[in-house]
Amino acid sequence: MSLRQHSYFSPFASVLEEEVVSLPESIVAAACSRSGQSVLHVDSRSYYGGNWASFSFSGLLSWIKEYQEKRDKEEWAAWQELILETEEAIALRKKDQTIQHVEVICYASQDADEHVEELGAVQKNPASVMSASSNDPLDSMGTACSDTSELTAQLSEPDTAQEVPDGDVPLGKESCGGDAECSQSPLEQEKAENVPVGEDVDSPRKNRITYSQIVKEGRRFNIDLTSKLLYSRGLLIDLLIKSNVSRYAEFKSVTRILGYREGNVLQVPCSRADVFNSKKLTMLEKRMLMKFLTFCLDYEQHPDDYKAYEECTFSEYLKTQKLTPNLRHFVLHSIAMVSETSTNTLDGLRETRNFLQCLGRYGNTPFLFPLYGQGEMPQCFCRMCAVFGGTYCLNHAIQCLVVDKGSGKCKAIIDHCGQRISAKHFIVEDSCLSEQTCSNVTYRQISRAVLITDRSVLKADSDQQISVLTVPPEEPGSAAVPVIELCFSTMTCMKGTYLVHLTCPSSKKTAREDLESVVRKLFTPYDEAELENEVEKPKILWALYFNMRDSSGINKDSYNDLPSNVYVCSGPDCFLGSELAVKQAEELFQFILPNEEFCPPPPNPEDIVFDGDGVQPEVPAPKPDATEKMTGQGDEEEKSAKEMTARQETEL
Repeated sequence: MSLRQHSYFSPFASVLEEEVVSLPESIVAAACSRSGQSVLHVDSRSYYGGNWASFSFSGLLSWIKEYQEKRDKEEWAAWQELILETEEAIALRKKDQTIQHVEVICYASQDADEHVEELGAVQKNPASVMSASSNDPLDSMGTACSDTSELTAQLSEPDTAQEVPDGDVPLGKESCGGDAECSQSPLEQEKAENVPVGEDVDSPRKNRITYSQIVKEGRRFNIDLTSKLLYSRGLLIDLLIKSNVSRYAEFKSVTRILGYREGNVLQVPCSRADVFNSKKLTMLEKRMLMKFLTFCLDYEQHPDDYKAYEECTFSEYLKTQKLTPNLRHFVLHSIAMVSETSTNTLDGLRETRNFLQCLGRYGNTPFLFPLYGQGEMPQCFCRMCAVFGGTYCLNHAIQCLVVDKGSGKCKAIIDHCGQRISAKHFIVEDSCLSEQTCSNVTYRQISRAVLITDRSVLKADSDQQISVLTVPPEEPGSAAVPVIELCFSTMTCMKGTYLVHLTCPSSKKTAREDLESVVRKLFTPYDEAELENEVEKPKILWALYFNMRDSSGINKDSYNDLPSNVYVCSGPDCFLGSELAVKQAEELFQFILPNEEFCPPPPNPEDIVFDGDGVQPEVPAPKPDATEKMTGQGDEEEKSAKEMTARQETEL
């Protein structure tokens, strides 16, 4: 196997150029770099991940400020004079407009004797530091880069541990078994400094968390712009295992699947053990549920049981299966996680089977969550790209694409400095395209809410629960709202708090209008006057609402006059998993390199042969022993043998 060495970026040496470092683009870049292509990855932002990024609390404040100010970026160098008569330009968007209706509400009080300047916290945005070194994109972000061979073994041999204990099943550093001698890289040591060491959970001040504390402990937070989970048998996990990118990340198993019914939050039994241990179900309901779930695992083998209902909704089909209303509710919203009105029977059965097949691979639920947030995923693939020679350039905007009039193909870009960069293939995210290019495109919107709360939506013996809750829609035809609740052991929030993500397709004008009613069902705003009174619901300390553009599912033909060698990636969708991003990345890679394997396993170090290394350097013949030099003695046969060995080594 021959892997080409790549020199530092030259404006005319790039084979593949990219505009935004989000998950699909990161996967494509890693796959192309792995296949020996020269990759230049350019991002106008000062941080990695685009709308898939994760921020510390101070970093998120900077991000919020950027979108609320609505100011244009600095003036760019003129590019019109660089366009030849045989060329034309396609201008790119100067400002990202994928985020709208950003609203921040702080419910926690600020101590009178503790003044924390919010502006100072904003200025500590680590994103401004990470652009200082762009050749190794992950190091500046503090991503774990340890020897995680045990993690790789666990991911590569998942079926060896079908029975797992209750609680977290971490797939990262915990594999060291708590040994203090486990080696740590400098990056791991830096992250270890951020391990939550807040007040004891049983402290009388545990509910009295102030905004000052949140700002001071801002480095403990890793807040995702896009809320996702990884299906344990999903495409992203399979890709992480196959490409060995899993060694750059650590994971925890989601511990609870929750449901919301009649104003109460309940734990949903989804595995065989959960069903028979549940005290919420009668014995008859347990038998009915187990019988139905067993059928769903191989429903395709029994077409007579569902063929007559293919045109019906999955909700209507469940009514024919003699399930109680309680069971139908849990199967529809917490197991299949599909729409009550728009999902047909086959899709519902397929999603139920997918959920069940993912059970038991790494834990008692189908889901994994990456430590330090979803933003770790694009960074992991950026690291793989950099390892194989990819070049990264942050805070570097692109003004236009240069198109050759004769061939109709894009041949170069012009950056904000007026520099012309040539390439063969170009990948851009939809957010970079101008209004003129997207004039025929109709976008959907995603409504997002991020909450910092003081306790879990469902009390448990352990404070390290990672939960997924689905809140059914209030009105027929509207979408259910998935809620992901993260505890401090996920390294996404400070101890004594929980980080809660809510996501749904937007049906109203703003995210707050879409999600505030759900938030009010589950939480209550923090109020100093209520500190002495025990309230039933968790308290909201801080909330962020915003809308994000959903550009998934848009055909390339919908864009105006895009050259054939310019490929468009969509932003995040509103689904719980990342399957669409992986599918899109693989499709784009096949367009660019149709005869290459997509993200093959990395080679063993001893198998790598660099170009120009076909002839090994000569090995000098061993010098005569010093004693022989002095005495002039030595066995002639031994000397002949040494000379022959030297010649053989030289020839090799």
